[in-house]
Amino acid sequence: MAKDNQFVNQIADIETDFPRWYTDVVLKTQLVDYGPVKGTMVIRPYGYAIWENIQRELDARFKATGHQNAYFPLLIPYSFMTREAEHVEGFAPEVAVVTVGGGEELAEPLVIRPTSETIIGEMYSKWLQSYRDLPILINQWANVVRWEKTTRPFLRTSEFLWQEGHTVHATEEEAMEETMKMLGVYKEFAETCLAIPVFTGRKTEKEKFAGAVATFGMEAMMHDGKSLQAGTSHYLGQNFAKAFDIRFLDKDGTHKYGYTTSWGVSTRLIGALIMAHGDQRGLVLPPVVAPVQAIVIPIAAKKEGVLEAVAALRGQLAAAGIRAETDTSDNSPGWKFNEWEMKGVPLRIELGPRDLEAGKAVLVRRDTHEKTEASLQNIAETVQKLLADIQANLLARAKERKAARVVPAENMAQLLAGVEGGNFVEAGWCGCRECEDAVKEQTAASARVLVEDGHAETCVCCGKKAKHTVLFARAY
Repeated sequence: MAKDNQFVNQIADIETDFPRWYTDVVLKTQLVDYGPVKGTMVIRPYGYAIWENIQRELDARFKATGHQNAYFPLLIPYSFMTREAEHVEGFAPEVAVVTVGGGEELAEPLVIRPTSETIIGEMYSKWLQSYRDLPILINQWANVVRWEKTTRPFLRTSEFLWQEGHTVHATEEEAMEETMKMLGVYKEFAETCLAIPVFTGRKTEKEKFAGAVATFGMEAMMHDGKSLQAGTSHYLGQNFAKAFDIRFLDKDGTHKYGYTTSWGVSTRLIGALIMAHGDQRGLVLPPVVAPVQAIVIPIAAKKEGVLEAVAALRGQLAAAGIRAETDTSDNSPGWKFNEWEMKGVPLRIELGPRDLEAGKAVLVRRDTHEKTEASLQNIAETVQKLLADIQANLLARAKERKAARVVPAENMAQLLAGVEGGNFVEAGWCGCRECEDAVKEQTAASARVLVEDGHAETCVCCGKKAKHTVLFARAY
């Protein structure tokens, strides 16, 4: 696309330099800024408003499935991390440790929360007494710290915001049901609210969460054909229950260990939104989570009655539950059009003297740039319908890309060609760790999820009989 305005000239080309395009967009639309500590980000109001909308939608879904919110401490005794061997080994490279407090060396170092299975497990061991206390269904909205070496705003930072659900159940069957239920909640949310269709499935042993029996992932396809892990749900079995003595007195009078789960999504979802829907002009935000759903811009603002009509229109939209704003700055209308396009606002409404005379307003969609006129008498209803159509169109476009960019491979050459072409690749795998590692080394692609109904016959790497069909992709 030709760079036909000053705003687009400030953004790298989305097709030739996607990573730079991403960085330009998140900074120029004021979603984030870099924090003073390397690898941290400051989420600015416009970016945080997206997170608040994500929180609102997810929180309602969690509560509808019986979960309650709580909050657990940021600081965790270091000894807690060592109780589950696989867990400590998996997180050791990313852990930040506090050794001094109040000017004195601490008797025991404290870990800054990288995830909360350990400290929540400690508390559950106190709270759980009887089978009557089960299930325990708790979610936490919090920040976590993981000392990442390579960072990028929203996608991978040393500190980020997330939610983490932690549950305890009486049986393996109930815990697995919870694990899959929450994966389903994430998938429905991604499609309904973010307009992002996702792949879901079990992770390989190499890719699973440290300390889990099984991890199930949600993978989203980005504009450049790479995958972004957008959420995970973990069946932890009794690993943490035994490590933290999470036991209950069952109906038969014996003490039994509970079965636990954990699941989470983070501010990485904002990165997914940007990379799944954005275009050369900047952000394209789905109306459900857009901070501003409609921006009302006056034309010939100095003309009598225009600003009053713009304010009245904004009030009318707000009364109908539409997140609407006005731009009455002294910038030119063209500047405003470009600015709000770059910010991804789903709908622009233009209102000037001629429009008022005709009793109409001009409506411009961000997704298609289609321009229409609408009567001012029932404009709120028209806007609501347009926003619903924009949401549906963004999902339909993303589904088309998802369907078109999954290709099969029977050997390593085909797999490499597939991922270099910006695709996800479906291929057979024998289940051998050596073959999985070889794929990563030779193609820079990793196993994203196992395909439940796959029909691959031979391993893409060694040619032996395939135990699984796998979706391979390069990933962020």
